[in-house]
Amino acid sequence: MFVRIGNTPRDYAWGSTTAIAGLLGTEPSGRPEAELWLGAHPGSPARILDPAQTGGAEHLADWEVTGGSLPYLLKVLAAAGPLSLQAHPSPEQARAGFERENAAGLAPDSPERNYKDPFHKPELIFALSDPFEALCGFRDPAESRAAFEGLAEAVTGDHRERLTGFAATLVGEPGAVLRSATERLLGGGDDIRLLVEAVVAAATASGPEDRDADTVRMLSDAFPGDPGIVLALLLNRASLHPGQVLYLPAGNIHAYLRGLGIELMAASDNVLRGGLTPKRIDVPELVGVLDFAPIRATPLQPEVPAPGVQVFRPDVPDFALTQAMVGGEVPSAPLALSGTAIALCTDGEVELSGATGSLRLARGEAAVVTEQEGSLTVSGAGTVFVATPNRRGPGATPSDILPR
Repeated sequence: MFVRIGNTPRDYAWGSTTAIAGLLGTEPSGRPEAELWLGAHPGSPARILDPAQTGGAEHLADWEVTGGSLPYLLKVLAAAGPLSLQAHPSPEQARAGFERENAAGLAPDSPERNYKDPFHKPELIFALSDPFEALCGFRDPAESRAAFEGLAEAVTGDHRERLTGFAATLVGEPGAVLRSATERLLGGGDDIRLLVEAVVAAATASGPEDRDADTVRMLSDAFPGDPGIVLALLLNRASLHPGQVLYLPAGNIHAYLRGLGIELMAASDNVLRGGLTPKRIDVPELVGVLDFAPIRATPLQPEVPAPGVQVFRPDVPDFALTQAMVGGEVPSAPLALSGTAIALCTDGEVELSGATGSLRLARGEAAVVTEQEGSLTVSGAGTVFVATPNRRGPGATPSDILPR
């Protein structure tokens, strides 16, 4: 069964006013358009365009075929500026935290809540813009130490002393060093305020080719005085090119900086923030969730089961993302389904054919494909993204996050 769906982009302040409309061929609203949600998540469930197909259900969250939910949420994301530093819990941490806060009597909408549900929230981002910029995971403290020492060369006096002094603390067992530095930075105080000022002054005095200075300048413009500006220098900065995918597992601290992409995640609201935000930061809970092991942020490599088809399959059962590009030398492509799917056409026009029917999608159109279709054949001339559960999740070996 094929059911057309749609939604209205969410107007978060960091969103682009043009990127989503430009991708999907829609009319810009004139407001920031940050995320287009295509899923059954109650925060913004997709609309069913023909409720007669679904027994009168007007949203995916109300349609019994999806069980009122899907294990994943597909988004188009357009960041004109940085998002908050954040991390997401493991399934065990999410379940324990949710039960603990329920037992404490916290209301579902309490601002004191860290856990809105008992689920984890791994995610991936498929870059459409060139580049798509993100912060992802802790880098080796030696690299961060060199970054602070390099910035110190651009200033003198107290600013230089504060930068070299902080650099000197980044020595020792990497995990312990990174945990201590994170707790110190997010703990705040006058010394951290002065350190932030020193980092920003040094970045302002540095040349445009200095990547660390560029990160500081970007974040300082968006969140002046925020300790996350300094914390960002402990992280990897990833620049993705179109077609590259970054996978963000539980415990990975990250922030999207700017760019347009297709995001796919587990359907959860659990976010623990770590800076670059006016919202509440629970430092002990965040530190308990974070993975402080240094990593390299490199793209997740796809499976290529057929010409024109790429499948990005992380190590979780909740989701996998398929991109199919047809036309020219690839007139059609087969797609396997591993559960109820959501398809979004981002270019041209494609036809999806399954066991019981078919549907044509033009640029900007989306649909739910039920599991009864068995598998799909994509034909036409265009590009379609298809989100499904990842039945092969456990045991898969993602190559995007490599220990040093």
